[in-house]
Amino acid sequence: MQSLEDQLQQLSPEDLIKLTSGADFWRSAALPKHQIPSFRMSDGPNGLRYQAGEGDALGINESVISTCFPTASAVACTWDPQLISEMGQAIGLEARSLKVDMVLGPGINIKRNPLCGRNFEYFSEDPYLAGTIGAAWIKGLQSQGVAACLKHFAGNNQENDRLLSDSLIDPIALHELYLEAFRIAVQTAQPEGIMCSYNKINGTYASDNAYLLTDVLR
Repeated sequence: MQSLEDQLQQLSPEDLIKLTSGADFWRSAALPKHQIPSFRMSDGPNGLRYQAGEGDALGINESVISTCFPTASAVACTWDPQLISEMGQAIGLEARSLKVDMVLGPGINIKRNPLCGRNFEYFSEDPYLAGTIGAAWIKGLQSQGVAACLKHFAGNNQENDRLLSDSLIDPIALHELYLEAFRIAVQTAQPEGIMCSYNKINGTYASDNAYLLTDVLR
């Protein structure tokens, strides 16, 4: 059997681009020649936002009916990792019933400002609680054979101008506050995927940030 590295060497630049561009809004491109299937993603984290028709980022188009669980801000108040793990398992079962391979969640960014439009789907202003609860959610989901995609790495603490904003964070605060929840969740639960944030961190977009993605995460 070929190693993953050998398989990747056989992919043309066009094939590699297809793997990152997607077949449509929610599905990756399949490469049958290389025995690489398409995989299906769905938004989450407090229930599936599965769009069987045309997908969109804002959830404006119609979604399939699914169970709506309490938001992350509410479930974190339970301080109960076992309960959150059971919630993850239930979402995993629904995902499998719809042939979803990866759920885009959980979100474990720090609640830094009460005006953040995404606070409802982040767990806590405390990195230990956010990381521990997030890890339980991931373990529950992945126990059902569905991949979790931890997000948004990192410093995504506002929604206003999130594609333009620059989170200026000193190294100590970055590691002790903003990255600690990610460290706990990654080392404890080993999520199958991680989604980078949209914003810049100290002048460099997260998607291009070698320090965050390579030195810290990998």
